[in-house]
Amino acid sequence: MGKTSGGGEFVRNRIHNATNPYQGNNKRVLAVCSAGLLRSPTVAWILSNDPWNYNTRAAGITESHALIPVDEVLVSWADEIVCVQPQIKQALENLYDTKDKVVVALDIPDKYGYRDFRLVDAIIEQYKAWQAAADQ
Repeated sequence: MGKTSGGGEFVRNRIHNATNPYQGNNKRVLAVCSAGLLRSPTVAWILSNDPWNYNTRAAGITESHALIPVDEVLVSWADEIVCVQPQIKQALENLYDTKDKVVVALDIPDKYGYRDFRLVDAIIEQYKAWQAAADQ
């Protein structure tokens, strides 16, 4: 069945799944990069492990390139959205209502492979710095 099959039923099913109580109580974090292939899946992987253990998803803001494009269901699902660059955060805020969301902008250039150790280190360093600043 394709994305358009069932029309409204498809969206209703996704919204239902997004609110499924069996997901647990962990913070739900959507990681966003341009295509959702390298940086945001790495962010999601990091934040799904210790010390955070968040419930994570990854998506891309550029619909024509994204394997899993950001949409209103993913945005509504998330408690927090971590964008890998300020311009991605701006694009997200221009497309979706995020006023009731915590939206984080890291500054991670698109020059790393998936889970590259330099990418992992940069994400951890910048996310911890954002957390420390947000806690003050």
